[in-house]
Amino acid sequence: MVVKSENVKASSIDESLGWALPSTEEILTLPVEELLRRLNTSLAGLSSEDVEERLKVFGYNELVRKKKRVAIIDFLSHFKSPLIIILLIAGLISGFFGEIVNTVIIFSIVVFSVVLDFYQESKAERAAEMLKQRVATTATVLRDGVKREVRLAEIVPGDIIYLSAGDIVPADARVITAKDLFVNQSALTGESFPVEKTALPLKSFDPSIMEWSNYLFMGTSVVSGTATAVVVKTGSLTEYGKIAKRLVEREAETEFQRGIRSFGYMIMQVTFLLVIFVFFINALYMRSVLDSLLFAVALAVGLTPELLPMIISVNLSKGAMAMARKGVIVKRLASIQNFGSMDVLCTDKTGTLTENRIKLVLHVDLKGEESDKVLLYSYLNSYFQTGLKSPLDEAILNFRDIDVKDYRKIDEVPFDFVRKRLSVVLEYQNQRFMITKGAPEEVAKVCAYYEVGDVIADITDEVRGKIEQKYVELSAEGYRVLGVSYKRLREDKPVYAAGDEKEMVFLGFIAFLDPPKETAKESLQLLKGAGVELKILTGDNELVTRKVCEYLGFEIKGMVTGSEIAQMHDDALARVVEEANVFCRVTPAQKDRIINALRNNGHVVGFLGDGINDAPSLRSADVGISVDNAVDVAKESADIILLQNDLTVLHDGVLEGRKTFGNTMKYIMMGVSSNFGNMFSVAGASLFLPFLPMRPTQILLNNLLYDFSQSTIPTDEVDHEYIEKPKRWDIHFIRRFMVFLGPVSSLFDFLTFFVMLFAFNASEPLFQTAWFIESLSSQTLVIFAIRTRRSPFWRSKPSKPLLLSSMAIIAIALIMPYTPLGAIFQFAKPPATFFIVLAAILGSYLALAEVVKRWFYKRYGYRLEQTLIPPRKIGIYLSKTAKLVQNMVAVICLRFESEISIDSLIEDLKECLGYPLDAEQIFHNLNHLRRGGLISINWHARTVKREKVMKEYVMKHVMGELWPKIAGDWQRASEILKVKYGRLNSEYLELLDRQLHPKA
Repeated sequence: MVVKSENVKASSIDESLGWALPSTEEILTLPVEELLRRLNTSLAGLSSEDVEERLKVFGYNELVRKKKRVAIIDFLSHFKSPLIIILLIAGLISGFFGEIVNTVIIFSIVVFSVVLDFYQESKAERAAEMLKQRVATTATVLRDGVKREVRLAEIVPGDIIYLSAGDIVPADARVITAKDLFVNQSALTGESFPVEKTALPLKSFDPSIMEWSNYLFMGTSVVSGTATAVVVKTGSLTEYGKIAKRLVEREAETEFQRGIRSFGYMIMQVTFLLVIFVFFINALYMRSVLDSLLFAVALAVGLTPELLPMIISVNLSKGAMAMARKGVIVKRLASIQNFGSMDVLCTDKTGTLTENRIKLVLHVDLKGEESDKVLLYSYLNSYFQTGLKSPLDEAILNFRDIDVKDYRKIDEVPFDFVRKRLSVVLEYQNQRFMITKGAPEEVAKVCAYYEVGDVIADITDEVRGKIEQKYVELSAEGYRVLGVSYKRLREDKPVYAAGDEKEMVFLGFIAFLDPPKETAKESLQLLKGAGVELKILTGDNELVTRKVCEYLGFEIKGMVTGSEIAQMHDDALARVVEEANVFCRVTPAQKDRIINALRNNGHVVGFLGDGINDAPSLRSADVGISVDNAVDVAKESADIILLQNDLTVLHDGVLEGRKTFGNTMKYIMMGVSSNFGNMFSVAGASLFLPFLPMRPTQILLNNLLYDFSQSTIPTDEVDHEYIEKPKRWDIHFIRRFMVFLGPVSSLFDFLTFFVMLFAFNASEPLFQTAWFIESLSSQTLVIFAIRTRRSPFWRSKPSKPLLLSSMAIIAIALIMPYTPLGAIFQFAKPPATFFIVLAAILGSYLALAEVVKRWFYKRYGYRLEQTLIPPRKIGIYLSKTAKLVQNMVAVICLRFESEISIDSLIEDLKECLGYPLDAEQIFHNLNHLRRGGLISINWHARTVKREKVMKEYVMKHVMGELWPKIAGDWQRASEILKVKYGRLNSEYLELLDRQLHPKA
């Protein structure tokens, strides 16, 4: 992480002291004496007066807190959503008309939705509080020449602190002296193993915090050893503090929130235009201005999907309960829909894909063959050593239970950082052994012999080369490796020393790895099949990451390191994040940059993490996912928490998110199309009717009953093909659906008007009653056609609650005119012949709606395929999948024949793209194009046929917003196909020429 702004800030805030804090580079590279001088301190520590002065300048060593607004202002700020505003207006209007029940329902829904949001907003502040609690409350500091325990908040730059095993580092500090110092900083950096810290200055500055071997980070823990250090940064200037600062910033708008906002604005626009139109039409026809206004506003209430917040909440709650049964806790309900829309999942490696628990995986001799003797001797060494047991010792002891009761410990030679090995002296059957374990190169130095099988032989230069080669091979595979040796002792002594470590027998190696979780491999395959691309973001090194990927069967398409990212401009990173799928040695800030680059490229991004370093990324992503063994800060920052050690629930969660999204879209598309149709009918009827086609109170009753019938939509099933791939909000698709399907209901509304006026000679009350029944019945029944792309009922069955609620509302509509309620709403009793006409109208309407729906999906179905339609917020680069789809479109369009073989398509793509293709991905993309109606596929003949709608797609989208990114691909494809086949499709060639050579 390159720190610039902090250095500038640090330099400016302490000018009053007469000296400036050194830069990060100086902190790491200066000799200790010079650094102390620059910090205006010494090995004797600061005086109380110095501390008071520095507290005034630097402030207390506390993490940043979110500024709290007055609770009522915070609560009221949630009412600014367009949809909430519409609903509030609708509720007020309903109250004005005396519809108290409707008013109460609408206001209850609004308040429930707002209270839920208000409750969720406190999450970020709690995350920062968790960070504060994690850090120790006191630390051992040298003040006025005396060691004393000091409150953490009172530590200042220049303080000399003392650390030992088990301590939490209280501030960012530079090591002055260290003995056997190992620090666990995995939660901050993602490294699997504890790292060694020394007092040596770095030879050169490296921006990657993983390379700062003389620097201690606030909040990390000391595993073993002791150290003296000088504090260099406190509070929000620390690496830890920067994360806390990020956690209390305003959260970025997610895909779900963008969709709701866009939909709200669309409803506002349509509602406003409709109200103005109907008001003026009625006013021009000499009706009362007040009556015209009230009628127009009642229509606005009818057009507004006021149950949307409740439908969304019920949908999300149902999804949350389904996920809870599988061991997944949903902390923020809205994240379920983001989960379903997610097309890229970025994941940390340590603790998420892996166990975050070091495990012994190999115990081998010099030839690489498994050796029980290597295991036994390493176990004895770990079991009998009395120092603080490292995670590697724990891994050896947990590997297998070995009976050691016949062994008696005589002495040990402790580990130190010069020898980098540890020896124990044991007695077994009256024979003493020295067993040594440590860094392979250091163990090999004290060995004169080696053992393979039952043969012990002298170590030659050639054998030493083999020992070194085997060590390098194992390390290159990502293992942490230790060497094991032993010797029989000829003389019995009471005390043994490092000098006795000589002429030993080299036994072999033990290798460790943080193993992948058992379900990780299956989970990655399931996510890939569901159209979710995985990218690994880890603080660990390339070798370990590559080994884990190999275990998981995860194909590395490109690997990038944090140091390379540090040198990249955002434009370059936008390209790299599409091409690479493994990012190693990355800092928290770099993880954030990667996620934001993907989001700016138009992806819906999820992030799976478990460490402190993952907390900012969990907030930046559209959906943050953590695991039960994560640190508290990560769990607090996450939207979703996996309680079980089973990553396959990720796939289940994605499918649940898509089901939730699918049912929400059913309500929206059905609601806006049928409501728009009804309001369109009213507006048209106003032109020739001498009275209002329906009273304002009847419109509100119609709206209330209809909403009730749709309240069971969350229980409905979602077609399998809908949840196969990610889906996202598409306001253009919703608007088109409204415009095409709405007038179909209006057509039959006008037919009802005609029949009632000329066949039944209906009076005003009878006319209004008839249209009330027809309108409510038609829009309630049409949900069964709109809820699926398939044929309703036999190929896609609705849920029983939806079926029952719909039938119940239709029954109420038919019966109400004959009840006392009918008189209250001024209904008339229709004649029996009306119901025969009604049945014919409804049957014809449903049949035509099904025909129009099929035509609509054939023409515009491609908009449902996320890879075919770029998001409005498209970045500089297309994803590889989207790029491949567009190249497939280019070849299919430019080929002269309307129907081509799949094999020839693949061959053409290989020539056009110039790199190996994934056949599975091509077939996935063919299905995208088929579901979008752009092509038809004969799987038996293995052919692809171009459909007519392809031309509209190419003209509107390919040669529109996508063209700057794929123009070169189309031009290259045309040149290659012209040479190969001699001719091209003239229709698309003409379009291409117009795009490449526009007329001046």
